Amino acid sequence: MIILNLQSPPPPPPLPATRVIAFTTPKNYAGRLSHLIHSKGWTPLWCPTVIVESTPQTISSIQRYLLLKNGQISSLQEFSAIAFTSRTGIAAFSEALAKIKTPPLAAHGEAFILSALGKDSELLDESLINKLCENPGRISVLVPPVATPTALVESIGLGQGKKVLCPVPLVIGLEEPPVVPKFLADLARKGWVPIRLNAYETRWAGRESVTQLVRRSEEEGGLDAIVFTSTGEVEGLLKSLEEMGLNWGMVRQRCPRMVVAAHGPVTAAGAETLGVGIDVVSSRFDSFIGVVDALAYRFKSFDS
Repeated sequence: MIILNLQSPPPPPPLPATRVIAFTTPKNYAGRLSHLIHSKGWTPLWCPTVIVESTPQTISSIQRYLLLKNGQISSLQEFSAIAFTSRTGIAAFSEALAKIKTPPLAAHGEAFILSALGKDSELLDESLINKLCENPGRISVLVPPVATPTALVESIGLGQGKKVLCPVPLVIGLEEPPVVPKFLADLARKGWVPIRLNAYETRWAGRESVTQLVRRSEEEGGLDAIVFTSTGEVEGLLKSLEEMGLNWGMVRQRCPRMVVAAHGPVTAAGAETLGVGIDVVSSRFDSFIGVVDALAYRFKSFDS
């Protein structure tokens, strides 16, 4: 006699739940950070609270410094350096430069400094330099050892009355964080004449930007972490929560185990000033790898 086992096989064990990591980074940085989060086996939840982009008006503002006057020299020739504090500033400058037929800097003259932070300096490539000046040997690229505006000021040295062009954001709908005003003031104290150039805009993304974050915070799993990469993102989040009748304390109460991470000490200090406590600060902040690794280390301590 053959006996058949007609019972259904036991169900497979459930897949382990992945950690959900919210991040408020604007679109131009989101792909890189999302990839790094996913590479750790976590689930990225993108909730951009600010929009960072160039506009026709800001590109036009940059071009005023690049166009030749009377077919001879450009206003940029009056400067000795350009100090970039963000990747978006470099991208906007490069966009404006691409529309200029003649390099704005003369082939001969004193060394001209291009300075940027961390991995942002990758955009100061051969193509940009060749469009800036026919003699690339005149251009000196400076990357401070620590990716902060303060370190940039220290690395660029004494200005001795020379002019430095500073492509920075025009902040709309939010309070401007103290980072840029402090950067300009620090350059002035070093003897430079900093000229502010609103090269792109930083705008609040609206209340809808945090809908997914709020919805997730209401679910049983909640959020495992949230990552901020600028003070503006923190302010944008707080403004969006306020528009929805919520506040940061409510989110923390809903997600008591949520780790709050900041990409570097400047962002951490700005968040703390706005009343958002930071649990993890990346010690390596020349790229997003630092903050993701810091989160992984924190989670490892939880699991051990």
